[in-house]
Amino acid sequence: MKVLGIGNAIVDVLCKVSDEFLNKHSLIKSTMKLVDEIEFKKLISSLKIEETISGGSVANSIVGLSQLGNKVGFIGKVSDDELGHKYEEGLYKEKVEYLYRKKKESISTGSCLILITPDSERTMCTFLGTAGMIDANDVNENHVKNSEIVFLEGYLWDEGQPKKAFDTAIAHSNKVAMSLSDLFCVERHKPHFLELVKNQLDIIFSNEQEILSLINSKSFNEAISFSKEIKKNVIITRGEKGAIAINKNEVVECKAQTNLKIKDLTGAGDLFAAGYLHGLINNLSIKESLVKGTELSSKIIQKIGARI
Repeated sequence: MKVLGIGNAIVDVLCKVSDEFLNKHSLIKSTMKLVDEIEFKKLISSLKIEETISGGSVANSIVGLSQLGNKVGFIGKVSDDELGHKYEEGLYKEKVEYLYRKKKESISTGSCLILITPDSERTMCTFLGTAGMIDANDVNENHVKNSEIVFLEGYLWDEGQPKKAFDTAIAHSNKVAMSLSDLFCVERHKPHFLELVKNQLDIIFSNEQEILSLINSKSFNEAISFSKEIKKNVIITRGEKGAIAINKNEVVECKAQTNLKIKDLTGAGDLFAAGYLHGLINNLSIKESLVKGTELSSKIIQKIGARI
């Protein structure tokens, strides 16, 4: 297998809202907030659902890789309920090998309410459900060993059982990639993420905000220096400023595409990672991999949802 993704198995529920809706519910635009099932149901009760998709950050990347013709798999925890069945079907439809056997859990399958404002920004309210209960027993060592790259998401990392699942995956992987996922994730787990980035990961995906928060800096040049020092492959997306990859001492830049009709920024980073990883596993150069990532992310932001 080329890439095995391990992440939150979340069903995405997409809704269009006004800025007033965010203010009314004290939601900060462009961030992800964890909510319980009661708050989730309360938020969704007054909204019109545009679309329901099998989501989750790394799962979106894995589907993108599959659509590009790569052999990929995914591990993520769902319950044996209606949303869990929908989730599994969604992955099989996209030719992704789903390597988790669901069973009836005491908590229902996780879901993420993606609120899209008129400026195309997305604000997420996530009820993790069973997704946040992943543990080391859910990660098959042989599946990890038989994959060229294991791709993890920062969203999944948490103290306790999820950390053990991470540790198992990292211990048996040939090469490990991770997305820092979200500014709040970085803020919440900064010492742990710094340890992962410096000592355990081979490939790191981040946006500009996340990497600057991680190293407690406001200078992008410092982010580049830090990335060179750790001698890893660090890929930083910068919105309109394009993307940059630091691979040991090599620094490669790629411009953003212009004249795009942006509808929804959901999945931009996920699909960028898919394009970049596609380049790596198919022996493209760093520059070509950045171009592929930019091409996919440009495509996804011109439609609603995180699936091409």
